[in-house]
Amino acid sequence: MNKPKTFVRKAFSLLTALFLAGTTNAQERKAPAYPLITHNPYFSIWSTTDLLTGSSTKHWTGTDQSLLGLINVDGKTYRFLGAEPVSYKTVLAASDEKAYTVKYTETKPGDDWCAPEYDASAWKTGAAPFTDDKATAKTLWKSKSLWVRRTFNLSNTDINQLVLKLWYDDNIEVFINGEKVLDKDHWNSDYDWVPLNSSAKSKLKVGENVLAIHILNTAGGAALDFGLSDKIKPATQIEVAKQTNVEVTATQTVYSFKAGKVDLGVTFTSPLLMSDLTILSRPVSYITYKVKANDKATHNVKVYFSASTDVAVNKPSQEVKATKYATAALDVLKAGSVEQPLLQKRGDDLRIDWGYMYVAAPKSAGATQFVSYERNAAAAFTDKSMALGDAKGHKLALNTIIPFNKVGATAVEKFVELGYDEIFAVQYFKTNLRPWWNNSGKETIEGQLTKAAAEYKGIIQKCNAVDKSIYATALKAGGEKYAALCVLAYRQAISAHGLVRSPQGDILFLSKENFSNGSINTVDVTYPSAPMFLVYNPDLLKGMLNGIFYYSESGKFPKPFAAHDLGTYPLANGQTYGEDMPVEESGNMIILTDAIAKAEGNANYARKHWKTLSTWVNYLVEEGFDPKTQLCTDDFAGHLARNANLSVKAIVGIACYADLAEQVGEKRIAEKYRIIAKDMVGRWIQLAKDGDHYALTFDNKGTWSQKYNMVWDKVLHLNLFPQDVYDAEIKWYKSKLGEFGLPLDSRKTYTKSDWILWTASFTGNQADFLAFAEPMYNYAIKTPSRVPLSDWHETTDGRMVGFQARSVVGGYYMKVLKDKLATKK
Repeated sequence: MNKPKTFVRKAFSLLTALFLAGTTNAQERKAPAYPLITHNPYFSIWSTTDLLTGSSTKHWTGTDQSLLGLINVDGKTYRFLGAEPVSYKTVLAASDEKAYTVKYTETKPGDDWCAPEYDASAWKTGAAPFTDDKATAKTLWKSKSLWVRRTFNLSNTDINQLVLKLWYDDNIEVFINGEKVLDKDHWNSDYDWVPLNSSAKSKLKVGENVLAIHILNTAGGAALDFGLSDKIKPATQIEVAKQTNVEVTATQTVYSFKAGKVDLGVTFTSPLLMSDLTILSRPVSYITYKVKANDKATHNVKVYFSASTDVAVNKPSQEVKATKYATAALDVLKAGSVEQPLLQKRGDDLRIDWGYMYVAAPKSAGATQFVSYERNAAAAFTDKSMALGDAKGHKLALNTIIPFNKVGATAVEKFVELGYDEIFAVQYFKTNLRPWWNNSGKETIEGQLTKAAAEYKGIIQKCNAVDKSIYATALKAGGEKYAALCVLAYRQAISAHGLVRSPQGDILFLSKENFSNGSINTVDVTYPSAPMFLVYNPDLLKGMLNGIFYYSESGKFPKPFAAHDLGTYPLANGQTYGEDMPVEESGNMIILTDAIAKAEGNANYARKHWKTLSTWVNYLVEEGFDPKTQLCTDDFAGHLARNANLSVKAIVGIACYADLAEQVGEKRIAEKYRIIAKDMVGRWIQLAKDGDHYALTFDNKGTWSQKYNMVWDKVLHLNLFPQDVYDAEIKWYKSKLGEFGLPLDSRKTYTKSDWILWTASFTGNQADFLAFAEPMYNYAIKTPSRVPLSDWHETTDGRMVGFQARSVVGGYYMKVLKDKLATKK
């Protein structure tokens, strides 16, 4: 949902710190984060620096899922992908490694409470972790402040770099033997390794030590678990290949490097072809290497690819099992958690920990594969003693060496595949559903990997064609910068969904509300996502609506308006959000149903759900024009009654129902609801008019807001609002533009980038459109928040406020959709 959650506030602070690293001397930025492997909310790996070697690759949530790439040229090794693995040695275990207890109090102690000699015998004794979550707490903590003392012994203090292993929520002070070594605000959602300065190490001594912590719970959750670790000094330093370029297309991210006397191209392809759901749903990405000499000589070359088994777990502390085997066509490495807790976790900041990851190479590549510990992955490229057989453990790596042998001026191309078998993807009203590619239950991931390898050349050709077409269409609609935004949005919008078939036989394309609250199939996430899917495959938009229709039509959601969601990803067992959004979601569903009819040229889909649509439209007639205080999608700055933009949604929804009635042959009904909508428009203009623009609410003059819901009046040719309303609003908005876009409304300076591009599509004037679109491009390439596109950011400095990697960037395609439907008038 487009509204803030406690998690979002805290996540922003953490992620800003995580992603601001490392782009000095890089070439021009092309994206805030670069998509590498993009299939669904669980199988989604990104680079968050402009140089592919600038950081470890990460899941979209920001958790490391390390991919490592090395190339050996005539015996010399260069790194071109990811960061060399960081290894830690435990000095003092946190509770995820070994149980421990501390002395603690929730009453403010004396000033010397952190001193080694302080007598804490009167304090309570408790086991870590301390948290307000009953499911994970060893000691329940719900008060505002907590003071803890942990006594431990050291036999030596030979430490390279002391780091604090820390899970905390919220603000924390840390003392070693009475000396403060850390004072840190904010919070995290999992263990971080927080470096301590060199003086902190000097506070430790052989014998007894005291680690003392004060933590303050300022808002939201509460948590504390901690230990000490030693960051191990790397045994070797590998030279970094020089990155010379990076390009992002709709389905591919293409890097170029110079590694000594050879040039290396590395292409990450996730073939998300919306016209072919068989290929789109196949959970296999290609990593292609193209090598040629740059000095007219020949060179002996081999390329190394390593994938951390963190791809297959929620937390690195989970034990994994890795195996090596072969099929008739492929060499294969496989890994997954030992536990295999199938569909047992739901929520936002989670990674998959069931199913199995795969690294596969065609037999024709002549690859060598082996398992190692992740910490040894780089060294294992040249040191065979680091290789393991089939293995169990934590943080393993799946490694593949591809020989290119003698390479000259003619480029040699080879590829590996990275795949994931979820086994079951979601639970839908208590039924576990397999991913779309295995609807029958008779397919195998080995079969998918084999087909992907056999079809490699043809699929790459299709991807190249789709990439060119998408760019050209967006370029024609809005120019180069707009086209670049559409390209950046493509894989992100698709991969924020899971694709399955319902027990009723319907397509389900279920979004995850990323970095908001983790809801599944949120209607007001579907609504802004819709334009891209309307352009390229309306069946996928039906897949976003089908579950919501079923929820009402089955009687499971008996209210006279549309539900907000179907649950919390990956469990779609019924709405879990605690507050309904009646006008918002009912309007969204009716508008999108009409948009499907216009895109397809028939109203068959609407006819199938006519009774439900009729119930919802009558709710809009009764409650939508002058809405009472109820939640809407943009209540970032608080709930509003008499919301003028929400009223527009109701009006447009009623007009769309009339439009659909006309198409299904119900002319009298069409006329009735068209008259209702037209009458509401006249009253809306009178109530919302505020001099030279239209107000945020009917009763609050001197305010304003983006009336982005009006865009459907233009796109679907409803002919509701007079042109002078649009002209006045566009003129007003242009006067409010900031460096990084148009604020959402007059209450705050932040904005939603999807809505800006809808507002920009009001106009038929290209210069006006660019006035709104170009600041969005500037935001995308200049934001300091290095995450997959955030749709909620500050217009003043371009920083993410909340949300990332969400499907709503599909809304960037609104101008493309408008132009496409203009030909169907």
